Amino acid sequence: MSQSKKNRSNFLVQGSILAMASIISRIIGLLYRLPMTDILGDVGIGYYGTAFEIYNVMLIISSYSLPLAVSKLVSAKLGQGNKAQAYQILKGAIVFAIASGGTVSLIVFFGADYLARLMNTPMSAYALRVLGPGLIIVAVLGVIRGFFQGTGTMVPSAISQIIEQIVNAIVSVWAAYVLFNYGTRIGKVLGDQKHYSAAYGAAGGTLGTVMGSLAALVFVCMIFLTYLKVFKKKMRKEKNVEIDSFSFTMKMLIATIIPVLLSTTVYNISASIDQGIFKNIAALQGYSQDLADGWYGVFTGKYRLLINVPISIASAMVASAVPKLTSSYAQGDLEAVRYQIQASTRFIMVIAFPCTVGLMALGRPILILLFPTTLGNIDVATNMMLLGSVAIIFYSISTLSNGLLQGIDKLKIPVINALIALVTHVLLLIFLMLAFRLGIYAVVIANTFFAFIMCFLNSRAIVKYSGFKREYKKTYIIPAICSMIMGVLTFFAYHGMYKLCRRNFVAIIFAFIIAFVSYGTTLLLLKGLTEDELRHFPGGRHLVKMAKIIHLM
Repeated sequence: MSQSKKNRSNFLVQGSILAMASIISRIIGLLYRLPMTDILGDVGIGYYGTAFEIYNVMLIISSYSLPLAVSKLVSAKLGQGNKAQAYQILKGAIVFAIASGGTVSLIVFFGADYLARLMNTPMSAYALRVLGPGLIIVAVLGVIRGFFQGTGTMVPSAISQIIEQIVNAIVSVWAAYVLFNYGTRIGKVLGDQKHYSAAYGAAGGTLGTVMGSLAALVFVCMIFLTYLKVFKKKMRKEKNVEIDSFSFTMKMLIATIIPVLLSTTVYNISASIDQGIFKNIAALQGYSQDLADGWYGVFTGKYRLLINVPISIASAMVASAVPKLTSSYAQGDLEAVRYQIQASTRFIMVIAFPCTVGLMALGRPILILLFPTTLGNIDVATNMMLLGSVAIIFYSISTLSNGLLQGIDKLKIPVINALIALVTHVLLLIFLMLAFRLGIYAVVIANTFFAFIMCFLNSRAIVKYSGFKREYKKTYIIPAICSMIMGVLTFFAYHGMYKLCRRNFVAIIFAFIIAFVSYGTTLLLLKGLTEDELRHFPGGRHLVKMAKIIHLM
């Protein structure tokens, strides 16, 4: 492979590293949610989910766009050979993170009761108040991660993600158990044991998020301080470089942050709007608050938890692709831009299609395996998987395309597209709930529609502004065909094995093996992946060796 091609492909390798860390983190997240769901129940998970909806909105407003903005600006300056200006951007971003993160932390901490009542879930205030201090921690953490991503390495971000999730898991389960019991005692005194135990338990669960973020921040700071010595030595060797004033750097940073912030805000705020619409209309239609909280707990704690695992891979690819895209676009290398768009899209689709079909085929068995003690809403959760698993494909494309447009300096386009998608999806949600009384299923359908509109509009914009010619056969058609074949084989493999052994876990493992083998085999037989592309997947070298041994390559 030529050096040019290696440089182009490096973002896939780095993206794979971050994607693997994201998968590991999500798996840890799934595992610790099992005992936590057992402790809290669907009502407690509903409070937990509501607190996180508000927290996520505040995170978006304060600092969610910082890693992308910092990586984009740092990458551009390093591409110009100006390390001193890249360091200036980092300092400005940290100041911004402390100011914005600190302000929003105070708002959330002192305004938790009001915000929880606004979401028609007042008992979630306890969990929300615990999350408040985490906002400033995550803001600073995001800046340092963004700086490393701008330098072209995803390793510190990847390792810190895993550390964050491990600490999160341990503290969340322990604190949820301790505070649930404390809430039970409080509830006995106040005459409402059910809701106080769930509310205090949810607060314990959110404590893990804050402590996990703090552990990750300590880790990246240690790595950064070591790296800074080398970076400053290289800075001193630079000659005849211009450094902008700190005030100009802040203006440039804010000018980059605002469009990214707006698109991210609109893109992510839909979940909070959905919850408000759903719970208020459900109350008008005569559903009890407990029932609505339980349904929404299933939506956030089971359905969204599972579909977010494959979607996180798209987020990892964005973190890797944007700095490279920015650098290539700034240098006028449109060929490299198109290569990176095509390669990242194919990478995502090869993973998104089988995950979608797999959750549709095995949704119920997986839910039974992961949440054995909260099976009261198993039919609701299963129907969500059947209706909404296709959202994995649409959210993966829309997440990636958002980042790609930002990478080629079309920062306003995702904002406009997200606004269009938000308005149309809200109208659809209200219509489905009022006209058809679909309840929580209306939220699932409307969310899927939102992602579809986003990916459709963003994809059109990418073609228009980059000159990229979309390739359909290998990117979409072959993965879709292979996934459907896999889905049929997996479905029958599970049910056949379950009839033989009557053990859900054994049947799922057997079905997973069949899924992996059947999808990989058909993908290679239909030439859906080349040897070079397969090498860029996690464990790619071993996969290539295996494929050659069995003559699939």
